[in-house]
Amino acid sequence: GHYVRIRNKELGIKHKESKKSSFIIHNSLFTARDKNKDQSYFLWTLTQKQLKYCLFPIGDYLKPEVRVIARKFGLLNAEKKDSQGICFLGQVTLKDFLGKYLPKKKGLVLNTSGKIIGEHQGAHFYTIGQRNGLGIGGNEKPVYVAEKDVKENAILVAEENDPTLYCKEINLSNLNFINPSINSLIRANGRIRVLARVRYRQPLFRAILVKSHKSKVISYKLIFEKPQKFVASGQSAVFYEGSPSTGSGLKMFGGGII
Repeated sequence: GHYVRIRNKELGIKHKESKKSSFIIHNSLFTARDKNKDQSYFLWTLTQKQLKYCLFPIGDYLKPEVRVIARKFGLLNAEKKDSQGICFLGQVTLKDFLGKYLPKKKGLVLNTSGKIIGEHQGAHFYTIGQRNGLGIGGNEKPVYVAEKDVKENAILVAEENDPTLYCKEINLSNLNFINPSINSLIRANGRIRVLARVRYRQPLFRAILVKSHKSKVISYKLIFEKPQKFVASGQSAVFYEGSPSTGSGLKMFGGGII
């Protein structure tokens, strides 16, 4: 049911010893035809072993077209409104959901000058970039969560154009490349140019993915062409290649954890 497209390609491999060729099916993921519903961002962890069993039948349809098909087959959710809540849970806020499992813990809200400007109910209830529900009054300009320290239970907020909200580069872990050829390319050059996003629905931006070796430890870094806003640790950075103007969609070739 994900809005994404899968493409299969048969690759020929020649074996040196037997001089015979064998063929394998290589699967690639592309962004959905419905750009407003594309969910490729969430699927970067999939492997070739998993993709050979996957079907994504609605990736080539727009949402209104899917509704028409649903009505044709008498599906009860054909008229159901789009959900903007937590997947599978519906219209419930993250704070309300987590509140069932994590206790409230009062802490301080500070601005970039170090001034205490409010009190919160627990740093674990807030997300980077969050504007609403901060419980801060008396500010002439809107403020956003720029940083949070769960251990110290403190939140730092900043105004919209404050440099604290922006980031130029990030370190990555748990990388997965859906297309093995990309890994070979990075191994050869040490870096590749990519289109990336670090939040769902965020416009794609240009960046360079860099691979380095230090004391036999491999590490990856993503360097942005322009500073990006609301980058949060623990979220996904996902990589694409191609031209955004192509109707066939962008190829999503992997990602990592910020």
